[in-house]
Amino acid sequence: MSISESYAKEIKTAFRQFTDFPIEGEQFEDFLPIIGNPTLFQKLVHTFKTHLEEKFGKEKIDFIAGIEARGLLFGPSLALALGVGFVPIRRVGKLPGECASITFTKLDHEEIFEMQVEAIPFDSNVVVVDDVLATGGTAYAAGDLIRQVGAHILEYDFVLVLDSLHGEEKLSAPIFSILHS
Repeated sequence: MSISESYAKEIKTAFRQFTDFPIEGEQFEDFLPIIGNPTLFQKLVHTFKTHLEEKFGKEKIDFIAGIEARGLLFGPSLALALGVGFVPIRRVGKLPGECASITFTKLDHEEIFEMQVEAIPFDSNVVVVDDVLATGGTAYAAGDLIRQVGAHILEYDFVLVLDSLHGEEKLSAPIFSILHS
């Protein structure tokens, strides 16, 4: 068993499930216990870092873009480990300055995401990170913001992909996930 496989098993055991959250009929996969455990959090970042270095060794990653809310929790640590910049993708009204925005549907309501337009220079290479890929709407919206400023998405990276929801079908770049469910 590789180190990454061993780490994945440990990470999986830390997830907590909440039924009927945030809406009835949904099962919420909570990865916050991973963040609360420094050893496990280091293993999470190490797993992503190792994957990205192996896959994009010669191709420069310029930025990690973290999606609100949980991509903002581990994205900066991953960016720091890789020695690249970090860009937050936030809900409307959370970022100062000129922002690109996109409206999208999430579960049973519309949301608006924003990203500062000067945060990612034209022609940059970006990896988008978030905790869970479900239907793909949130990740698609984040990718659209990145494309609006003329940057390239190398990959979407998730801690967990809910395979039965086929969210990867909406995305325009490859995905990587530590766990699948």
